[in-house]
Amino acid sequence: MNSAFNESKLSPFSLLDEPDLTFSPDDKSLDTNPLRGLDRFGPYSAATFGSYTPALRVATIAPAAGWPGLKALITTVRSSQVPGDRTEYVPPFKGFEALFKVPLIAAPTGAAHIKLPDDLNALGQEGLPHARLMQALRDALERLELVRDQFDVALVHLPDVWQHAFRAPGFDAHDALKALGAVRGIPTQVINDRAIAFTLKASLAWRLSIALYVKAGGIPWKLAPLPGVPEGTAYIGLAYALRGDPKEAHYVTCCSQVFDADGGGMQFVAFEARDPVADAEEARRNPFLSRADMRAVLARSLSLYQSRNGGLLPRRLVVHKTTSFKPEELEGALDALSSVLEVECVEVSSGPGWRGVWLKQGKTPRDRSEPDGYPVPRGTVLHRSGRSILVWVAGNAPQAALKGDYYQGKKSIPRPINLVRHAGGGQLEITALEALALTKMDWNNDALYDPVPVTIRYSQRLARTIANVPSLPGNAYAYRLFM
Repeated sequence: MNSAFNESKLSPFSLLDEPDLTFSPDDKSLDTNPLRGLDRFGPYSAATFGSYTPALRVATIAPAAGWPGLKALITTVRSSQVPGDRTEYVPPFKGFEALFKVPLIAAPTGAAHIKLPDDLNALGQEGLPHARLMQALRDALERLELVRDQFDVALVHLPDVWQHAFRAPGFDAHDALKALGAVRGIPTQVINDRAIAFTLKASLAWRLSIALYVKAGGIPWKLAPLPGVPEGTAYIGLAYALRGDPKEAHYVTCCSQVFDADGGGMQFVAFEARDPVADAEEARRNPFLSRADMRAVLARSLSLYQSRNGGLLPRRLVVHKTTSFKPEELEGALDALSSVLEVECVEVSSGPGWRGVWLKQGKTPRDRSEPDGYPVPRGTVLHRSGRSILVWVAGNAPQAALKGDYYQGKKSIPRPINLVRHAGGGQLEITALEALALTKMDWNNDALYDPVPVTIRYSQRLARTIANVPSLPGNAYAYRLFM
């Protein structure tokens, strides 16, 4: 009986510190809260951003009725705002120029501001609503391409009255717009009616200002060096998408995003698998690549890393994906990365079915413990086996709070992510710390963390775009074009 009890006991948990972010290349301006760090130190690229554009210039594409709302939105981002929500996390917003050290202005040429008709039926030529919208967006971006040197980011207003044109079989307006912009090197920011009407102005200003700055080529923050993580570490995120009719899928597209040790995103690869899918049903449930295709996509990803780092190889490379690594995928990965000293292949599962409750000691040693008012701390880790570990990336984060405790979202009992290492060695706590840190590197919002590491989030977004836009060329692109 005692033997069975001991075998069923969980291993002791441990706590990881909240990872620091750095706001300067010398790694001396540190903070655990990205918004507080921006407020205290300014953005990471403040010293260099103004050297290639003295102001962040915004172009616009919008129906005539949407122009007043867009102007009000820009005024909000330029002005100081007092937080009305998440006050234990969000500091006051002091205005775009004061925060990012560069003014936010309208593009100086009228050709960079394109007014569309309010009536969707007046867009484009004859055809279904989504085809009319697609043609109008293509025409507008072609016009902006002619004055590309006059702006940095294009705001695109898609009003709710056009909603019936936003989706159709094989079409998604958001993804189509991103693809149209990517092939022309034009970063876009979609604005909907909800953003214009949003009443929590400080949160709106934080989110939109960070997105605009990143899309214009700025870097708001990076990861500070992580204790125990070797120098020269890089990360790759993989995601798969079936292109064409899912019922008759014959091939897989793999999206790979490469990150430096500090979490800075590089270009991503959209790779068309050459080997056919033998079992379409299995591919939909658990997409995977052949040995040859995995070798090809990782070799191309490694080449991108080298091109950014003067031909140098990473000392250690960690590969993330949300499904298990098939034996042929592991073989292909190790083939491609044979010149890298250390390689880890890690499965990142966001739905392991576990929950955890944080208990606090009773008032006296004799009193029973009781649930705390806040959930399990963010950074709690629990070993499941010698190659699997649970990590609570969602949870209470007092180290990043402006005051007291802070639980992002404030709803439900957080579930952990499950990390399973299919190749590689070393302490699993280091693998867990890296995943925890990479949840803070999604520059497309103002949250403290994302539910999954940025390696997974970015590659998933890219895979979705690729699936909805089969015509997108399989080139290398900067991720900011798809944010």
